[in-house]
Amino acid sequence: MRPDLQGLEISKGELKRLCGVGSSQVLRPPTAAKFLSEISQSLLISLLMGISGIFLNYIFPEHLISLVFIYFSATTGLIISDIQKFKFSNKNKNLIHLFDDVERYNDVIRAIDINDQIEAAGNPEVYLKDRENVIAALELTREDLVRALRTERILRQHKHFISRNPELFANNLTALAALQVSDKASEHGRLLNEALQIAVSAQAEMRKLQDRRIS
Repeated sequence: MRPDLQGLEISKGELKRLCGVGSSQVLRPPTAAKFLSEISQSLLISLLMGISGIFLNYIFPEHLISLVFIYFSATTGLIISDIQKFKFSNKNKNLIHLFDDVERYNDVIRAIDINDQIEAAGNPEVYLKDRENVIAALELTREDLVRALRTERILRQHKHFISRNPELFANNLTALAALQVSDKASEHGRLLNEALQIAVSAQAEMRKLQDRRIS
């Protein structure tokens, strides 16, 4: 990865640090179908554990009660975890939308990195025009995403904090829009517009959070 791309991607660790929630702790999308899929996976794991327990029972018959207890505890834990994820995700859909925005943002960075590798392999025709503008747009988008994630966490954990700190809603959307190019059909234009759409989505989520707090 080229130096100007390094540090732009929002890693899973940074995402969890910013919002206090890991990507494995939510359902995306938070739908009944996704919940049923998670439950099915948990039941499959439970079935496999049950089969393992049967074999262990033949080897250690004196530990039957312990094995049964461990099996039901693990199964119950998996199901409770799925229910908690479903409830949390439905209650915090703004956060789920921000997770989606972060994923799209990281996809743009990966696309540029792959394009750079193709160019380095001896294909100069794929050179990314206006690279500095694209990187600048991504930097501004990253700032907006980080701000949105922090704001969502503050609202979720400290409901009265936002009203006392309106400066948290300052954004770089105007500056980002100024970086757009007129040639939307070009590759660099597509990347800039993609970055803008992600930033707009992040700002929309922040406005929803603010409106919810005011109402």
